[in-house]
Amino acid sequence: MEIFSSVNGKVINDMNNTKKMQRDDVKILTKEVAYDGYLKVYKYHLQHRLYNGGESHVIKRECLERGHAVAVLPYDPIQDKVILIEQFRIGAWAQGTEPWLLEIIAGMVEEGETPEQVAIREAQEEANCRFLLPLEKISHYLMSAGGSSEATTIYCGCVQAKGMGGVYGLAQEGEDICVSSVSLEQAKTLLESEKISASSAIIALQWLLLHHDTIRTRWRKLLQSDCN
Repeated sequence: MEIFSSVNGKVINDMNNTKKMQRDDVKILTKEVAYDGYLKVYKYHLQHRLYNGGESHVIKRECLERGHAVAVLPYDPIQDKVILIEQFRIGAWAQGTEPWLLEIIAGMVEEGETPEQVAIREAQEEANCRFLLPLEKISHYLMSAGGSSEATTIYCGCVQAKGMGGVYGLAQEGEDICVSSVSLEQAKTLLESEKISASSAIIALQWLLLHHDTIRTRWRKLLQSDCN
């Protein structure tokens, strides 16, 4: 622990004594479309400032551009259940693992939409569910910043899990989505046994487990007050 503290302290001191890097420290020399299909890839030639001074040599990078995503974890604070979905994912198949993944509801932001609007739309399309209270924002993070510009905003939404389940999705988008409601304890077991490998689902469930008592108590009170 002392070794970690010492090393960590040195890192923090080094960061405090170094000029913070900013977008203006990157010089884009060229940008061109390398691929334009279901996804788009841009090829960049660039230079950026170095921590020790000076400028980097010319660096070539490809960046996947597919827009930005929103994910939402539906949670029932009365029954203490969450809604999970399962669907085929080409990335999982290509990686060599089981291609049907346990996930949370998610979709891409379309032009003119807010993240909250995407969460509400996708919840209806993918699981036929609606939210009973305003969404709770969990996080906004970069999916894979080394080669993609995609960012994901995650929410937790209050739902009534009773009667939820079935197969949904938009046929024109090739969606075939199996919806299930499971107890939060079951979801925790799935998480710990690595049956859930999608990043948005992992982040959302870990957040809910961390804030479980606070969220459950607050949402139950709000639902009760709405009924009075």
